[in-house]
Amino acid sequence: MKELFKKIKASQLWRSMFRHGYEDSFRNRALQITTNVALHLHPVTTSLLGSRIRHTFCLGGIALFLFIVECITGILLMFYYRPVIEFAYLDMKLLQYDVHYGMILRNIHRWAAHAMVVVVMFHMLRVFLTGSYKPPREFNWVIGVGLLVLTLLLSFTGYLLPWDQLAFWAITVASNMAAATPFLGCEGPFRELFGITQYNDMKFLLLGDSEVGANALLRFYVLHCAALPLVAAVLMAVHFWRIRKDGGISRPL
Repeated sequence: MKELFKKIKASQLWRSMFRHGYEDSFRNRALQITTNVALHLHPVTTSLLGSRIRHTFCLGGIALFLFIVECITGILLMFYYRPVIEFAYLDMKLLQYDVHYGMILRNIHRWAAHAMVVVVMFHMLRVFLTGSYKPPREFNWVIGVGLLVLTLLLSFTGYLLPWDQLAFWAITVASNMAAATPFLGCEGPFRELFGITQYNDMKFLLLGDSEVGANALLRFYVLHCAALPLVAAVLMAVHFWRIRKDGGISRPL
């Protein structure tokens, strides 16, 4: 077995993927981290406190795992869903009653979304209570706030897609709140300063119309399945990169 493993490590395929041998030296151990596509996001060294579960409860990692679950289940759900008002609700019912394990798939997506919102909020609370937002990590705190907003927006845009009564009226209430936005809502204060009307305010931008309809469903679908996940993935990459550049998991100075 040892001889086989040595041959594998000496092969061109192995050496092309892992360019440095793992000799017991600090330099080569650091090279193993910095030259590996999966490991280079991690810092070369980390503190003993930062490696303890009770310090972070792995909330950031759990949030990332839930995001991956959302992406996988979301892609599978897209095979059975059409974002048009004539078929959206019907497709949900077909998924629930006709597709094998369809209800389980939808519930995994739904409950993982709820869990992600809760975990991200607890992660932000942990960062705040441990002072991890303080210099030199203030930039990463801003990135984290952006990821929290994106998490809430992902949950919000996914709410309309089933196109049932609960979704329709919930989005109707939320869009009416957008219409009351100061400066940018047609019913909000100071709207006259920018010439805001019902055809160019925040509600119209959100729905693509003056009321919840086909345009709103299509916009929410594109935002939920393409635009917001792409932005979230980019910000998460920056977030992890900043953790590495700032010395790994935060700890008291």
